[in-house]
Amino acid sequence: MQSSVARWASLAAVLALLSACATTGGTGTTEDPVEGPVSGPSGETVSPSGAVWPLKTRHHVDLWLHGYAMLQDDTTLVPYFRRGYKSEMNALKNRSNVSTQLDANTSRLRTRFAQNSGIVNGQFIALYFDSFDEMLEAMDLFIRAEGEPRAAGNQEAASAIALLAGYFPGPADRDWVRLFVQSLRDENSRFYRAYWDQQQRERAGVRTAVDNLWQTNRPRLQRFLDNTSQSQGEILLSLPLNGEGRTLSAGKRQNATAVTYPVRPSDAIEAIYVITHEIVGQIATTAVNDNVTPNERREGLADRYIGSAAVRAGAILLEKAAPELVDGYARYYLRSANRSVGSSPSASLATGFPLPDGIRAALVRQIEVVLGGI
Repeated sequence: MQSSVARWASLAAVLALLSACATTGGTGTTEDPVEGPVSGPSGETVSPSGAVWPLKTRHHVDLWLHGYAMLQDDTTLVPYFRRGYKSEMNALKNRSNVSTQLDANTSRLRTRFAQNSGIVNGQFIALYFDSFDEMLEAMDLFIRAEGEPRAAGNQEAASAIALLAGYFPGPADRDWVRLFVQSLRDENSRFYRAYWDQQQRERAGVRTAVDNLWQTNRPRLQRFLDNTSQSQGEILLSLPLNGEGRTLSAGKRQNATAVTYPVRPSDAIEAIYVITHEIVGQIATTAVNDNVTPNERREGLADRYIGSAAVRAGAILLEKAAPELVDGYARYYLRSANRSVGSSPSASLATGFPLPDGIRAALVRQIEVVLGGI
């Protein structure tokens, strides 16, 4: 799942503003009135210093996506979140006798999804920031200004407000995100922070295994990355995610991709599969948009094809760059979509993620052009 947006242009101004707030005392939103500081360590950079696409973990990204996972009905072919994630989290909280504001406000928060499906795009917001405290600073500024950049005292503040207003444009949307952030802070202090820290301890071996695989396989994909304006960026292992990652792209060096966080070191290759799926997202979108009719677009077929096209494009790229990974990739995405795997995983992938011949041919052609450097 990709967001390729001009909002990245505001990011430097936003971060400069938040840095200034931290220096001067900020707005006071980084302290929880019940539990004290909102955030502990923000995460870890796993890869060696100087890595082109370093592997990282980020607590605030996982927390934000966790909140969405607990509210959304996940009905896409490749789920946004791990199958059973919501039930697993609720079971953990019930065993610990934990109830939070996110639980209490679930019904109100879910109602807004039905009224404005665009709120789902707010999942990308966490990728703009380095910590939950930074997010809270920006949200506080946005809500106090009622989403109006002209109410800001300076250009940096106006940029921060405009960034968030792009995702939450109306008064009802601002009310939703205010309640969501309030609920998420309580969820974090009462449950999620401890859960996240425990998972980082238990998955230390997973992080090492994923990074080793990524440092081995990234050079094989680097030509594709270079020729699609993705030469540098960062990979974030994210606990809630499944085969549908989250990617924020804006130029050769400003890319952030959140992918599934495998449970066991033996499953580390799954993260590489999802990285591959994410980096072909723009090519998949272009191939679909260039090969659907206006009627198909009105009927919603274009959106349906884009999901299948991204999965198929990842397989096509691996066939050319790392062919020994193709069968495993196919099995992973078939399982993710709850589809059966036959004797030929690649053939099963074509059946499970069908595409018109024109779109498939466009995918092959575009990937060949990219790898050829034309």
